[in-house]
Amino acid sequence: GGIIEMVYFIGAGPGDPELLTMKGKKLIDQADIIIYAGSLVNPALFAEILPSCVIYDSSGLNLDEVLSIMRDAYVENKTVARVHTGDPAIYGAIREQMDALKKFGIPYEVIPGVSSFSAAAAALQIEYTLPDVSQSLILTRAAGRTSVPERENIRSFASHQATMVIFLSVHMLDKLTDELIAGGYKPATPAAVVYRASWPDQKIVRGTLCDISEQVAQAGISRMALVIVGQVLGDDYSLSKLYDKNFTHGWRQGSEDV
Repeated sequence: GGIIEMVYFIGAGPGDPELLTMKGKKLIDQADIIIYAGSLVNPALFAEILPSCVIYDSSGLNLDEVLSIMRDAYVENKTVARVHTGDPAIYGAIREQMDALKKFGIPYEVIPGVSSFSAAAAALQIEYTLPDVSQSLILTRAAGRTSVPERENIRSFASHQATMVIFLSVHMLDKLTDELIAGGYKPATPAAVVYRASWPDQKIVRGTLCDISEQVAQAGISRMALVIVGQVLGDDYSLSKLYDKNFTHGWRQGSEDV
């Protein structure tokens, strides 16, 4: 109970079915209709759905077809789980669906999910924001079929030397590493590629901007991988002030009071 007839956009996480939120699982398990983003979504997520649930793979559908399933469902008082990988706010193409639903007067809600960039950090056992190394994380992609605004090109981002996670671009890694180096990262900057983070066949390749693309080619990775670049992949950083015994903050008094 407690589920209202509407469209739920659900972040299904990076692949491991246990990295689905409890809320996302509850909605998937009780949905009348599931529309999911093809092979990127782990079918294990649908192990406990209603026997009457109808499942559509959206990889073969265009936007109008997806919307028409949603409209019919709403007319029939059915709940729709629109399942996207990772977190739907990142390269999820949900805005166009939400705008259309708004126009049709169909209510919807978004349930956030664990993004592949979070799963990649967990796989690499790194922290993206290390004191005195980088306190910013740039999530971006190289221009492919979907163009990237000129002011956001990889070269201009590289000048910041921040930690960078590049989506949807591993197939053009040669060109990407050239651009990163041209933009200001040193050729020896550590880099990593995580293929299918959190899936059973996850692969990790570590290297530097000079050699990562050769290693990735040897590993046969050409899709479904994130590229991570930055000194946070190295070993040199300052200790966090948060746990420094000589540093006080609102929740913990410093050691001088002990």
